[in-house]
Amino acid sequence: MYGSPLVLGVVQRHGSWLGVSTDALPNGHLGWVRADADSLLVKPITTSVTVDLSRRRLVVRERGRVVRALSVAVGRPGATTPTGRFAVTDKLAGRKYGSFYGCCVIALSGSAASGSRLAIHGGPGSSIGGAVSAGCLRARESDLRFLERRLRLGTPVFITQ
Repeated sequence: MYGSPLVLGVVQRHGSWLGVSTDALPNGHLGWVRADADSLLVKPITTSVTVDLSRRRLVVRERGRVVRALSVAVGRPGATTPTGRFAVTDKLAGRKYGSFYGCCVIALSGSAASGSRLAIHGGPGSSIGGAVSAGCLRARESDLRFLERRLRLGTPVFITQ
């Protein structure tokens, strides 16, 4: 959708089929592709992201080791951030979409409460740590720059209550 290469996060394997996370389906639904498809290139990703909505905390791990933990803003009441397993699908220049988004938008394979794509992006610095967004996660500019550099397309993102 945004011009990035199509990268799908593999969630399950069932025989010769891979269950993948994709923004083309509703949150929590998997698409299935054949593992032996000629056009498929499977690469392991050793980085993962977990988000604890109750603590408003995002943690980046590399091979299971914490490399960075940061505070984030989450969805406000009535527009809560969805929970589940998602994957990074796009890394975008935030300023292209408006100064509000900060330097970078990390789009995920899910939908926010507003119906728009779920993402990690910037916002007013005073909002970080609050329940104030329309469902997306907001991070500080320095943290966004780190995420933009560190996370590859396909990186799994686990969001829990």
